[in-house]
Amino acid sequence: MKRKIFPPSARRALRSLGSDIRIARKKRRMPVADFAQRMGVSQGTLTRLERGEPGVSMGVLAMALTALGELGRLEEVLDVSRDDTGLLLDVTSLPQRIRGSRAK
Repeated sequence: MKRKIFPPSARRALRSLGSDIRIARKKRRMPVADFAQRMGVSQGTLTRLERGEPGVSMGVLAMALTALGELGRLEEVLDVSRDDTGLLLDVTSLPQRIRGSRAK
């Protein structure tokens, strides 16, 4: 299988997310073994998540956020009501004129 190439900006964002998860775990004083068990994954998978490796599934991320009590944050990742680009595109795609219905 061909390996996907991730842009440097995506790799940095994943490493930062992994680091943030590691820090949150440590602030809660949870050892790797306990945290992995709460997530339902192996310690190796948790280590890969905390390193920010791109092959870790979104399900693992969701379980980590659940174990940290922060699952609501996943719903905020791309909230469409705050998607400025998407909202702007909606406005620019509006019709120039709206014609009324013709009376018969």
